[in-house]
Amino acid sequence: MTRQGGYLVAKALKNEGVECVFTLCGGHIQPVYTGCTELGIRIIDVRHEQAATHAADGWARITRKPGVAIVTAGPGLTNSITGIANAMRAASPIVVIGGQAPLFQFEKGALQEMDHVELLRPITKWAKRVHHTSRIPEYISAAFREATARRPGPVFLEIPLDVLIFSEGEDSVLSPANSQTKAHVYGDPACVEQAARLLVDSQRPTIMAGSAIWWDDSGTLVERLSRKLGAPIYVNGMARGCIDSRNPLHLAHSRSMALGEADVILIAGAEFDFRLAYGQTTLINPQAKIIHVNIERTEIGRNRHVDVGIVGDTHAVLEQLCDAVGKLTPSAERQAWVSMLQANEADEIERMKPFMDSDSIPIHPARLCREIEDFLDDDAIIIGDGGDIVSMGAKIIRARAPGHWLDPGPFGCLGAGLPFALAARLAKPDTQILLLYGDGSFGFNGMEIDTAIRFNLPMVVVIGNDGGWGQMRVEVEAMGLGKQALVATELGFTRYDRMVEAFGGYGAFVERPVDIKPALEQAFKCGRPACVNVRIDPCASHQILSPTRGMAP
Repeated sequence: MTRQGGYLVAKALKNEGVECVFTLCGGHIQPVYTGCTELGIRIIDVRHEQAATHAADGWARITRKPGVAIVTAGPGLTNSITGIANAMRAASPIVVIGGQAPLFQFEKGALQEMDHVELLRPITKWAKRVHHTSRIPEYISAAFREATARRPGPVFLEIPLDVLIFSEGEDSVLSPANSQTKAHVYGDPACVEQAARLLVDSQRPTIMAGSAIWWDDSGTLVERLSRKLGAPIYVNGMARGCIDSRNPLHLAHSRSMALGEADVILIAGAEFDFRLAYGQTTLINPQAKIIHVNIERTEIGRNRHVDVGIVGDTHAVLEQLCDAVGKLTPSAERQAWVSMLQANEADEIERMKPFMDSDSIPIHPARLCREIEDFLDDDAIIIGDGGDIVSMGAKIIRARAPGHWLDPGPFGCLGAGLPFALAARLAKPDTQILLLYGDGSFGFNGMEIDTAIRFNLPMVVVIGNDGGWGQMRVEVEAMGLGKQALVATELGFTRYDRMVEAFGGYGAFVERPVDIKPALEQAFKCGRPACVNVRIDPCASHQILSPTRGMAP
């Protein structure tokens, strides 16, 4: 039986376990939809291609399986670039399939023709073009392998229209299945032994865990090693939620003290980027011994000298370290070290408490975040998309479970929130989903509320509305640039809740702290996409957050 290339694409995706694809229709990709419909792959059509790639990214982060976006040629592809770049910086495995004019029209000036492969190559792990219909399954299999190998990330596969339309005998086409390996990458035993000796001999050990902890499913191993050593754990990125929030060794607000005074620091699956001050002495003790575990050899030693570098995935290497460390009884010095950090942690929480309990009007953003923290279920998914309000939320709202805290990541890309929420609802149909938005970031992909309503994907969008680009406004003032530099930072207190109501969702506008909880209750109860638009104090964030938090240290 002969099959069109579009069907072969869908069959190859099915072989890879794909359940849904995110797309926006276009003439160059329509044949793929026919195959997806026939094979039961759900097609989620969004309102902008950027949202399609963000949603694929969100699917990957929630499920640990590659998300798939299918975009048409030319502007369809260029619209998707921001989502692809965001996935690249966040090491999120997505497969982007792009349309193209027919091969026989190559470089003749066809509609929407451009060299997509060369455009995408710098911001993907792998970018290729399929030249023959019979090789579609082979290339798609390769795309999934590349997306998940080593450090995960986005890949791009261009399939021209004639390749999608032409037919091949299905029996004569190679359709790879089960072509990926889940084998672990273990660290060099000598390096592991050297790292174990440093950790055993340390008095003030500290563990810093990054996003690879989530991708490698190694949260329990971090906790096991921490217990053996009596060492505190700090996390960033997708590692949020991977460590039990009730674990007394899992700390957050004392991170600066810990990294500044530790004698041995294990950096597991994190990078010395701006989030760790590039490993410099502004944050990290210059005398500290550094153990760095990363699947990418080139990340080890970048920006900071390390004493032991171990190439391997965090699950395998942490397992090795647990065995090498053996059974330990934490020394009195280590117990005093942890107690000091726990006291610092308690002091910081106490400092924030008056703001979290504030009855002021406009509402203090810390009060809004505390109300959210108190309201949500223990397995809720929290998605952050914004500046100050998300920074505040990260300090106050617990990540409930592994993979249940999503934010754009180190690219600092606004607009990912609603696409992430679409993917989260599809992947977790019975879980509370709350999206914490800034009013500025809501404007990027707010139209995806329409997508959520069309596909009946309930979620609750909470907008911390400070009437402007709050993070930039506060930073401009902190730098003393004068009022003229505040141009383009004001937005006004727009009634986004009414916009959501116009689409058929639920909307609430909140101006008093006592009304936050009832609005959340009704929003989650309504069974529709909902928006709780909360007017917050535009001048309050600096009471908790550093005024230059958005700048690289």
